[in-house]
Amino acid sequence: METSHIAWLDEQRDAQAKILRRLKEAGRDRVEYEWDWLARPGQKAPQGDWRIWLMMAGRGFGKTRAGAEWVRGIAEADPKARIALVGATLGEARRVMVEGASGILAIAPWWCRPVFAPALRKLTWPNGAVATLFGAAEPESLRGPQFSHGWADEIAKWPFAEGAWDNLMMAMRLGRRPQVMATTTPRPVALVRRLVTDAAAGSVVVTRGRTADNRANLADGFVEAMERSYGGTRLGRQELDGELIEEVEGALWSRDLIERCRVAHVPGGQDGAALRRVVVAVDPPASAHGDACGIVVAGVGGDGRAYVIADASVEGCSPESWARAVAAAATVHGADRVVAEANNGGAMVESVLRAADERLPVKLVHASRGKVARAEPVAALYEAGRVAHRGAFPALEDEMCGLLTGGGYVGPGRSPDRADALVWALTELMLGKRGEARVRGF
Repeated sequence: METSHIAWLDEQRDAQAKILRRLKEAGRDRVEYEWDWLARPGQKAPQGDWRIWLMMAGRGFGKTRAGAEWVRGIAEADPKARIALVGATLGEARRVMVEGASGILAIAPWWCRPVFAPALRKLTWPNGAVATLFGAAEPESLRGPQFSHGWADEIAKWPFAEGAWDNLMMAMRLGRRPQVMATTTPRPVALVRRLVTDAAAGSVVVTRGRTADNRANLADGFVEAMERSYGGTRLGRQELDGELIEEVEGALWSRDLIERCRVAHVPGGQDGAALRRVVVAVDPPASAHGDACGIVVAGVGGDGRAYVIADASVEGCSPESWARAVAAAATVHGADRVVAEANNGGAMVESVLRAADERLPVKLVHASRGKVARAEPVAALYEAGRVAHRGAFPALEDEMCGLLTGGGYVGPGRSPDRADALVWALTELMLGKRGEARVRGF
């Protein structure tokens, strides 16, 4: 989270605390249950005439609280409301959505608390509004009943997800404007992908958020600890940042494969100290201020395994600027070779690199095959367990997972510049000859 945003949240909390201190006890009671006053913007229902609201955010964002408050607001405002509460199982619907720490019973004010009848699976508010519990594990249970509103929780882990969702949507036939709120941590399952696709077409409203957005209500140090352990990894991007990370059919690399090849440290020492060889590979941009300049650092450990240790790529830079970035990476990591693709202005590439640092042991390589063809033997090294990533490189890994078997690229950006640099580095280390010179800092 940006420092300015954290400061803004602190100011908001301080302002709220001052207001509460000035209120009498009855007034404090009212304000402390006023969701419009307590909620962060990302937890409030979107404006407009929507039918489906998808809240897709990291763990601890406050999705359950937002769902429970949305249901509470509807029930208190409309005596005729008939609400479906659907969890992955009936037990989870009760344990999390109703009786949980952020569930409906916990957030309901004492003067308008619904009565829960577990045997009937029903919540009944004093004004007559009713909510009924269901489990997606039994999708047929949603046949027959009809509702004006629905809250579907953690849809990414629903069993029989699409069947349960379809039955829920067909039951939304009461009232003037039936609405469904779906809360979930994103996973690339069919139902979530379908709703995201519908959002692109304008029929679903999506709210996204990160765990860090709710740090004020989480244990001290939790966000920082999670970032240290999982920041940038697939798990962290999904469970903390709320990103929907999809597998691309036919990709050379899968997310699962990369996760299996991830390590915290290079065995035998810290970073480059344990590496027998270190290479910086460069995929220069075709034009100044054009695509990114892919700069990837990798080495070979004493165990014979290759380790990707840095993604030093830069974007929108002049030749002089990206050459300085290459020289800096070579010095910092003690590289014994700088491998640069020379298809676009070979002599110019070498001269620009040497202008940045005349000591650079530059090796120019020429691509006689397409990017994907060059990448295939490198992907095979990953499959064989001969390559590891020391840490996480989200931008690089997104490009890797966008390269398709047989040709084609469907990842971010126009070209997989970072992935191409990776391929050159690992080709030099694992499929080429050894080098000798090594760049050292002053």
